[in-house]
Amino acid sequence: MRITMIGAGYVGLVSGACLSDFGHEVVCVDVSAEKIARLEQGDMPIYEPGLAALVADNARAGRLSFTTELAPAVSDADVVFIAVGTPSRRGDGHADLSYVHEAAAQIGRALRGFTVVVTKSTVPVGTGDEVERIICEANPDADVVVVSNPEFLREGAAIEDFKRPDRIVVGLEDERARAVMEEVYRPLYLNQAPLMFTGRRTAELIKYAGNAFLAMKITFINEMADLCEAAGGNVQDVARGIGLDGRIGSKFLHAGPGYGGSCFPKDTIALVKTGQDHDAPLRLVETTVAVNDTRKRAMGRKVIAACGGSVRGKRIGILGLTFKPNTDDMRDAPSIAIIQMLRDAGAVIVAYDPEGMDMARSTIEEIEYAQNAYEVAEGADCMVLVTEWNQFRSLDLDRIRKSMATPRLVDLRNVYRREEVERAGLDYFNIGEGRPFCAPASRSAAR
Repeated sequence: MRITMIGAGYVGLVSGACLSDFGHEVVCVDVSAEKIARLEQGDMPIYEPGLAALVADNARAGRLSFTTELAPAVSDADVVFIAVGTPSRRGDGHADLSYVHEAAAQIGRALRGFTVVVTKSTVPVGTGDEVERIICEANPDADVVVVSNPEFLREGAAIEDFKRPDRIVVGLEDERARAVMEEVYRPLYLNQAPLMFTGRRTAELIKYAGNAFLAMKITFINEMADLCEAAGGNVQDVARGIGLDGRIGSKFLHAGPGYGGSCFPKDTIALVKTGQDHDAPLRLVETTVAVNDTRKRAMGRKVIAACGGSVRGKRIGILGLTFKPNTDDMRDAPSIAIIQMLRDAGAVIVAYDPEGMDMARSTIEEIEYAQNAYEVAEGADCMVLVTEWNQFRSLDLDRIRKSMATPRLVDLRNVYRREEVERAGLDYFNIGEGRPFCAPASRSAAR
């Protein structure tokens, strides 16, 4: 099939590369001439494991190409995917659909013959109706079907997620699109990936509902971590104990500094706004957003407390800047709020991230950047593990201790075991582990 992907960002580039690897002929369109030039040279604008090789292989085979010219790419296509950004709109938190609407108008003017237009961007319920209206307004003679096909890609594992999905959701109102979408995803039949057909509005809601539910799981276990610290429990054991219940599951029950990234923050806020617009408030999601916002700065206060109540003039080392491992994405990363709070409290910050430092330099000001974790430790009064990159999971703790001015590790991801850190001579502070509770002696024992 001839497929055009409007938007060569994270979702568009990964999806386009994977679809071309299935054997489809894919053209990725983007307004940024610089991005397209980089892609044509094999230079990836984002970090995603395996993506550079996948793009190179399929470009070399002639199945994947890049352009800034939308009209010819659309007019020759059987299927056109819209994969442009939908960031939070400044001022009110609603999803900014201006890029989606502009893409729809341009697609409408370029359509030739029967075409299925697919919204893969994360969009609020009802957006597909508006996309269809805009296309038909731009081209009253357009023979078009608009479909919703939300993405469920995890940064750092996006290629695996696309090629071995746990479900493919397709929302449509015109049955002519069913056979087309089945052909798009036919190569996945061997993996028995369930292809779920729903109404278009239902598909749009599934995406937001899924992300909001996962965000709530993260926020729930983070609040349980606070309770464990206060009451003498261990949140990792709590998470395992409830995660073994098949109705709950173990995923997204890892206590930490709060969620970030390109999806959860903006999607939960957008869903809250959608609920308010429809007079159906989503109180659990509203609370999730509020709790997560406050948690990030609370982690800054945790570091200050670990340093004896003051970090003024102290050198604080930060391990990990991106919101999660295996990505260079800094959007709403917990590190941003943590570093800002520590800087406000007078700390000197030195940081290292395996992939995120270029992005961080445009986001976080007035901090030092190191070349590796051991350079971060040199002269530090405290080390803070913020992002659980594999490179940070087996550090030489003896070397770390000898390099630090004060041997102190704050582990916000519970990567290490207390006994191994303390055996190396470092003070250890983690998430969700309270002091053991000592019951008062009984009366008989007192006698």
